[in-house]
Amino acid sequence: MAVADLPLAGLKVVAIEQAVAAPFCSSRLADAGADVIKIERPEGDFARGYDKAAAGQSSYFVWLNRGKTSVTLDLSTPEGKASLEELLTDADVLLQNLKRGALAKLGFDAERLSRDYPRLIVCSITGYGESGPLADRKAYDLLVQAESGLCSITGGPSDPSRVGISIVDIATGATAYSAILEALIRRSTTGKSANISVAMFDVMADWLTVPLLNHEGGTPPTRVGMAHPSIAPYGVFTASDGEPILISVQSDREWVKLCRDFLHKPELATDPRFATNVARVANRSETDAVVAEGFSKLDSRAAIEGLLGADIALARVSDMEALSKHPHLRRITVDTPNGPVSLPSPAPVFVNENRSYGSVPELHPLG
Repeated sequence: MAVADLPLAGLKVVAIEQAVAAPFCSSRLADAGADVIKIERPEGDFARGYDKAAAGQSSYFVWLNRGKTSVTLDLSTPEGKASLEELLTDADVLLQNLKRGALAKLGFDAERLSRDYPRLIVCSITGYGESGPLADRKAYDLLVQAESGLCSITGGPSDPSRVGISIVDIATGATAYSAILEALIRRSTTGKSANISVAMFDVMADWLTVPLLNHEGGTPPTRVGMAHPSIAPYGVFTASDGEPILISVQSDREWVKLCRDFLHKPELATDPRFATNVARVANRSETDAVVAEGFSKLDSRAAIEGLLGADIALARVSDMEALSKHPHLRRITVDTPNGPVSLPSPAPVFVNENRSYGSVPELHPLG
């Protein structure tokens, strides 16, 4: 599909960005056809140096910067500021994740941007927002995972843990992307612009609503590894050949099926210890024990066949090797300065549209 046919074709985005959160947002804008001008400091986005996993280049940078034009600017100099002014004259969106207040100190405060560029949608990503006791604190993904309480409900019973990907950054970038799209829709109908602030902490707090409400309701969540704190049986069970299989029984109706068609113990379905989800959670160790006994009698192939026959949701406990070869993994290939790199495809599928994706930019001075 030609760029001109994409939904955001003709849109100009100036992104003063680094690391993950803002680049995630702008990469999705670029995928949709926007002309994204990525402004990097003279030494480049430090995410360029995170690793060398993608054809000798940073996996983060290759993933999050396809389809952009990259330029270097020293915004502390008059020349750099003048170049930014020129870029903003016909821009639709300014996205930035500098330290809180940094853009204002450079002379591009919100009031001035609104006055001089009345159609410009501004989206600022920070760690803790524009005000509050932690507003000036540095914030990175794992720091916010810890500060928000996410780590406290992640991991096994003995220790908290980080989520294994940059979940805060990714969630924040996705939130910023949706907010920018909302602002663009409103501008198209009313002409009104927007000044958007997205805080990493706020995004995680929103995503943590369920465990927070459970805590405030008197049932604080505990770490249960790959089990589910509110549903049983929902966890990993081991087949006789040692392969772990995750199952999920979402309703009492499904529990009846599991007992009858997989465990071949229909009497357990009406046993007061197990008849309702509330009872199964209260008696989790006993619930898991009877399910584990059923798994111990079957190898993984037979267990999966039996579970599917009983219409029970399941998943293999895969790793990156398994994902690399997974039959459901869709891929795209992007050009990079070091050659083509194969990546997982963006999730949205636009039926009857064959989209292509831009190349990963080299570092170039402006001008």
